[in-house]
Amino acid sequence: MSAPTRPKRFGPAAITALKGQRPIVALTAYTTPMTKLLDPHCDLLLVGDSLGMVLYGLETTVGVTLEMMIAHGQAVMRGAATACVVVDMPFGSYQESKEQAFRNAARILKETGADAVKLEGGAEMAETVSFLVTRGVPVCGHVGLMPQQVNATGYRSQGHTEGEAAKIRRDAEAIGKAGAFAVVVEGTVEPLAREITASIAVPTIGIGASPACDGQILVSDDMLGLFSDFRPRFVKRFADLAPLIAQAAEAYAEEVRSRTFPGPEHTFRRRPGAD
Repeated sequence: MSAPTRPKRFGPAAITALKGQRPIVALTAYTTPMTKLLDPHCDLLLVGDSLGMVLYGLETTVGVTLEMMIAHGQAVMRGAATACVVVDMPFGSYQESKEQAFRNAARILKETGADAVKLEGGAEMAETVSFLVTRGVPVCGHVGLMPQQVNATGYRSQGHTEGEAAKIRRDAEAIGKAGAFAVVVEGTVEPLAREITASIAVPTIGIGASPACDGQILVSDDMLGLFSDFRPRFVKRFADLAPLIAQAAEAYAEEVRSRTFPGPEHTFRRRPGAD
């Protein structure tokens, strides 16, 4: 069943139009309550396949399924009012052929009501991006460090050698020319990310890239400090919620064990005159 339409402030074209105007604010979102908190402050919300690691405890994003992405895309759309919502296409859902990519992208858009999809890959995915865009599927690209390729490349910053840099330049240019409305540049050395931002016509959204990118994105749970044991170099914690949650759980446990919670104000009394 298709998701209902709703008024939106930002769509893919509006994101593209922000290049050269002001920085694009983007964060990941996976649930309805968090989306409602983030939406008023963001131009773009990404239902990232990072949810596999953030919510499901997977070691990489490779195990994320299309069904997982659709379920969380639906949850985010229930909470989003103004931001452009983009859903990641998971590993294996688009690499086989451009026809496979269209079938799965169309399913994501139809079943979630989201504005666009995102896929990883450079020049080798340009034909697929063009195929989707010409058939009405807005696409956000993703170059540089590509987490879905972790089994082949590992997690490490990109662009240190001239060979790596040349490939990332070609990738960004190819995806931009193929019709992507924006390109995420991840884990890429600063001078190269700055150069790419200046050279392609569509916005770059950086994560571990350059402050010169046209926008920035972080995994919300990283930015909020919900993980106490892991912080990538490129993450700034704007809050440190993990200790607060642990303290709240400890206080709750103490009150339950001492029978001070629930108190009279938390329980129901029989109404007078009830049979």
